[in-house]
Amino acid sequence: MRRKNTALFLDAKDLEILKALQEDSRQTYTAIGRRVGIAHSTVYDRVRRMELQKVIRNYTTLVDLEKAGVKKIMAIMTVYTDPKETESVASKLAQSPEVLEVYTSLSDELLIMAKVVAASQEGLHAFVANSIAPMNGVLRIRTSIITRKVKETSLLIGDYLEGLHL
Repeated sequence: MRRKNTALFLDAKDLEILKALQEDSRQTYTAIGRRVGIAHSTVYDRVRRMELQKVIRNYTTLVDLEKAGVKKIMAIMTVYTDPKETESVASKLAQSPEVLEVYTSLSDELLIMAKVVAASQEGLHAFVANSIAPMNGVLRIRTSIITRKVKETSLLIGDYLEGLHL
């Protein structure tokens, strides 16, 4: 890993380490080192640097809430905003525990998309009506309840290694 100006450049070994961690973050540095062809202490040093630089932001466990018996309503909200207030609204949405993801889009209209979770339809309605609708700059809200999850995944660095020129 090296820096040029303020940009951070990862080398091929860093990217292979990231790929291994995304596939199974519970594996040991020794196992990763064997796979990548470097010592476990070097893997440790590189992982630590990537953590400090916030390339690696978190280690987590993905839980299938339905299989774990957790009842919830999931929705995708499209929030249309006054262009002057979009960043403020997006920032406030991101602070809500009910909001899992927030994205802004500069399409034909300036809008925010958010993935929201609630315990029930009533809870979702109350959140939208009491927390989002009154926000300064919110023009209208379209809420789509998710009825079935077909695919859920993360972007994996390994899918993009071939296209990177190091």
